Formats: sequence, C-alpha cells, structure tokens
Amino acid sequence: MDYQIQIGQAQPQTTAVVRRQASLEELKRVVPHGCGAVWSVVRPLQVPGLGRNLALYLDDVINLEVGVEVAAPFPGHGEVVGSVLPGGPVVTTAHIGPYHLLGEAHTAIRQYCSAHGLVTAGPCWEIYDHWTEDLTKLRTDVFYLLRGA
Repeated sequence: MDYQIQIGQAQPQTTAVVRRQASLEELKRVVPHGCGAVWSVVRPLQVPGLGRNLALYLDDVINLEVGVEVAAPFPGHGEVVGSVLPGGPVVTTAHIGPYHLLGEAHTAIRQYCSAHGLVTAGPCWEIYDHWTEDLTKLRTDVFYLLRGA
C-alpha cells in the first residue's frame, strides 16, 4: 500500500481503557478482547460521547491500553480506567485494509522518520474507524508522537 505520511498536531483525547501486555502475535486477540471488555462496561453505564476503538502502545515490550474514545474523563469502573491519548507533534498515516496488514503502516512511518531525521518520543497508537464487513475498506489511523518537533 502507498502510505501518505503527514506531520501534524494531535490533541489529547480522553479514553476509557483496559491495560494489557501482549506479544506481537497476541495483539490480534488482545486488542479486540480489550475493546470488548471496555464496551461491556461503558455501554451499561451509558457513558456519554463514546467514539472509536483504539490501542495505545506504550513501549517496545508492548504494554498497551485498549479501549474507546470518551467525551470526558472516565472515573473508572473495575478494570476499566480513564486515560488520555497524548497530545503533541505526531507523524501519522491512514491504513486502509485488513488489520493483519497494519504492520505495513507502522513500517512506513518508521522509514519516513528515519529518512527525514525525525525522532519518535515513545508511544504510538491506532484509532480504528467503525467496523465494515468489507475488509478492504477498514480504516485505521496510526500515530507516532514525535520528540523535539
């Protein structure tokens, strides 16, 4: 896929999440199960302003937060806690297609950063557009926080 890489400014986004750790191979199971765990809490609580599903990758060990955008800080309920996607300078691209090919978007961003002298600041995240049965039309926005941009 030909990725259009952009540099922009991300605004902090409040979230409701569960915290997990996973290997690369486990992500295809951990992310959907984590999103399901969050939805099973926020729906009955009628949390206002529910948005898109997300995964925030905190480090290379793959400690992550999985959940959903919310309109206001979430106070927490059981294992579901409130958190925030970081704000600041980012490099981003949109991946259109099946989730199992998302690694290509991450590779494209890392190659772009290397070629343009950009240094990432650690966390990266994915925001998943609403589900469609046509896997060729699934959209996932991928963000990497930049250092010193």
